[in-house]
Amino acid sequence: MKMRLIIFSFTFSLLLLAGCAGNSNEETTTDSTENSTGLETPVDAATDKNDSSNWGEQSDTDDATEISSETDDNISEHSEGNDSNKEDTPLAQYSSEEIEYARVWLQLGPNKEIDGLYVRLIPAGTPLNPDDETSLNYPEDVIQLAGSRLIDGSVTYSGNGDGSINVYNVPLRWDGIYPAGEEFYQEMIDQTKLVSIEPSEDEDVISLIKRITVHDKEENR
Repeated sequence: MKMRLIIFSFTFSLLLLAGCAGNSNEETTTDSTENSTGLETPVDAATDKNDSSNWGEQSDTDDATEISSETDDNISEHSEGNDSNKEDTPLAQYSSEEIEYARVWLQLGPNKEIDGLYVRLIPAGTPLNPDDETSLNYPEDVIQLAGSRLIDGSVTYSGNGDGSINVYNVPLRWDGIYPAGEEFYQEMIDQTKLVSIEPSEDEDVISLIKRITVHDKEENR
């Protein structure tokens, strides 16, 4: 009887020890699995997110570099095209003022076949007729073109900078009875005409430019 009791107690103790060891191993395995799962997921997600973000940034940088390169190429080509066109123009060696004088005379000058084209730069405030004390003054800077002879006529105008000019009906030489009175000169100013100047043949413009003589403001005083 005692022997059976001893054997039973020993067997029960072995079973308890085996059960505790199994539960401990299972809990350790479970905790390890849960911890492993909990750690891997955020790390993988962060890695995927960083990879995706870096790919997007790299793509944007590449696109911006490509656009900038294309823009620089277009500007360079446009600039080279303008320089090429300017160099190919026969009038490129002449100033815009010289070209304007020649074109105005070729369109409005009474006599196109002149020996020389004389240019007077008249500042605003200068009397229309210096020989008449009742004369009004030019309200703006004007330019007077004339041939070398009186019969060649003249053109007096102001430029607008847009291909048009204001033409004053002022004679090269004043003849009449003076004083004429302010009303006479005011009417002359009011009758100023707006005229658009058309391009002329380059050869004609260059030929006339070579015959230009300019009298500056100091010489007009």
